[in-house]
Amino acid sequence: MFERLAALIEDRRINPAAGSYTSRLFLMGEDAILKKIGEEAMEVILAAKGQGNQRLVEEIADLFYHLLVMLAARGLSLADIQEELLRRDKTR
Repeated sequence: MFERLAALIEDRRINPAAGSYTSRLFLMGEDAILKKIGEEAMEVILAAKGQGNQRLVEEIADLFYHLLVMLAARGLSLADIQEELLRRDKTR
């Protein structure tokens, strides 16, 4: 699912679609994407502090989506994150 979502986001970056929230984020630019990441991160914290597990999952999904948008805006991918996590893996 993560790869599919990342591919859809990348497609919206390359081929903007009318009415697409993702396309609109790319059009608004990096500062707007970063603002959304900050908002979503705060919503994750608030959800974790007392809004229940379902709300926490929903907010983490929103944050993850916006992080994928930022990766795509920078020409990065999930593979770049995976490589970094593997580099940090002390069990290997």
